Amino acid sequence: MRPALVIGMTGGIGSGKTTVANLFSSLGVPVIDADELAREVVAPGQPACEEILRLFGTGIALQSGELDRRQLRARAFTDPEARVQLEAIVHPRVYAKMKQLLNALDTAYAIVVVPLLIESGGRDLVDRVLVVDSPEQLQIARTNRRDGTTPDVIEKILAAQLDRGARLSAADDVIENDGAEEALTEAVYALDRQYRSEAARIASERPEMKE
Repeated sequence: MRPALVIGMTGGIGSGKTTVANLFSSLGVPVIDADELAREVVAPGQPACEEILRLFGTGIALQSGELDRRQLRARAFTDPEARVQLEAIVHPRVYAKMKQLLNALDTAYAIVVVPLLIESGGRDLVDRVLVVDSPEQLQIARTNRRDGTTPDVIEKILAAQLDRGARLSAADDVIENDGAEEALTEAVYALDRQYRSEAARIASERPEMKE
């Protein structure tokens, strides 16, 4: 049965979504990550992988047969048409798997981490939107440190993603991740208490969840 409350976590590249997700997970909250599902749907031999290879050419693959995600990301975010084509291949498959996983959960609430939640039409999948927000320069530094993506590519990705102000305006909840670890942990713990209380209230009002 789908959890009483589904939280959609989103945020720009390098905002710290993984760190926040890990904190929720440490509290026993199921976390479904769209990026991990995307890796599954584009794995070698999967239909999505074959479609991407036909679209971008075999040069987009590594010797292992896996897609070169770093090269693919750079290509997608520097070519708007390619990005639209790529998203049309990947997003529907990711959302289908996400729905299956949610429906199999037996928990008060769950979190789905979707970087492009608002842009890709995923708002209808969740009950609340949680935005992890960080200053742009911190996003650039984190992403460069994490995987070596150059600042100019990161800036193109930021430009292609939803404007920070628009993302914040779509949020039900916001976590400021500006580097203060203790404050971040406290914010996650506070939201966990809030979400558990809200999930209990929703469950109490749904006859099918009392059985």
